[in-house]
Amino acid sequence: MESQNGEHVASNLLKAQSHIWNHIFNFINSMSLKCVVDLGIPDIIHNYGKPISLSKLIPLLPIHPSKTIFIYRLMRIMTHSGFFSQQNITENELETEYMLTDTSLLLLSDNPMSVAPFVHAMLDPVLTNPWHQLSTWLTNGDPTAFETKHGMLFWDCAEREPKFNNLFNDAMASDARLVSSVVIEKCKEVFNGLESIVDVGGGIGTMAKALAKSFPQLECTVLDLPHVVAGLQETENLKYVGGDMFKEIPSADAILLKWILHDWNDDECVKILKNCKDAIAKKGKEGKVIIIDMVMENEKGKNESLQTQLFFDMLMMVLVTGKERTKKEWVNLISSSGFSNYKITPILGLRSVIEIYP
Repeated sequence: MESQNGEHVASNLLKAQSHIWNHIFNFINSMSLKCVVDLGIPDIIHNYGKPISLSKLIPLLPIHPSKTIFIYRLMRIMTHSGFFSQQNITENELETEYMLTDTSLLLLSDNPMSVAPFVHAMLDPVLTNPWHQLSTWLTNGDPTAFETKHGMLFWDCAEREPKFNNLFNDAMASDARLVSSVVIEKCKEVFNGLESIVDVGGGIGTMAKALAKSFPQLECTVLDLPHVVAGLQETENLKYVGGDMFKEIPSADAILLKWILHDWNDDECVKILKNCKDAIAKKGKEGKVIIIDMVMENEKGKNESLQTQLFFDMLMMVLVTGKERTKKEWVNLISSSGFSNYKITPILGLRSVIEIYP
């Protein structure tokens, strides 16, 4: 019995150590993913048109001849993480053939739904360095860890650093392409009967363009900061306004807030929502605000999606002043802003469409 107990303690100890190691090295998955995207590996496999062996893949990569021996190891961890699958597995690792999975199809540069720009932006040092300041930030008075690291707010950095601004705008645009296709396909009724809509914080207008195309009767306006919308091409039913959602929002039948409110704290959100309420009141019709954001799950069991939401919540805490909210927190925000009714449709995987009415 005694030795069994000792074995049990030892096995628990080793299990705990392994758990800690996995968390220490979690970033290796992120950085390997970034490397694979930087090297264009998903595109190369896709363009090859059939499963590709390592011996055929290596000459197509933009790498130094002395580094060819390492590609097998990069592909091995990425296969383990579900980004590639293998066939024809033989003793000779150079003849193992690799194929894309559903996940790596989303990394292709010509996929309209590509997530590659999001990978580039989120894993850029501008956004990863603040994480090293998390504990320091908790001991000082700075609003965000981003500021502790960079000495300025996230939004000011985007305004001052054109390279980072482009990375961030491309990332948001890539997400908007994915979301708009799902929203337009599955939530048509959300936009039916509307004559005008303002996409607040709509970036370079990706979502608004999709709406303008799908609903020709809809007048779409994108409101964003002047440096974001400068020089963008308008069309018949799409226009851009440089402004500040904290000051004033152009009037319309509906106001769209896609992935905006999670960037801000409750007081800031109430300010934005009150401005939305004023904007639809000016129209004098039965208007509404359409929010696309996460509603944090309280359900146990959906472990992976809950983890993703927890990751995003921490991301909002470190980079900006925002948070991901539970249903209860959303309802609080909605009523604090003077809206009387709401409808939540969980249609976008981790995110929901939340319609709110005055």
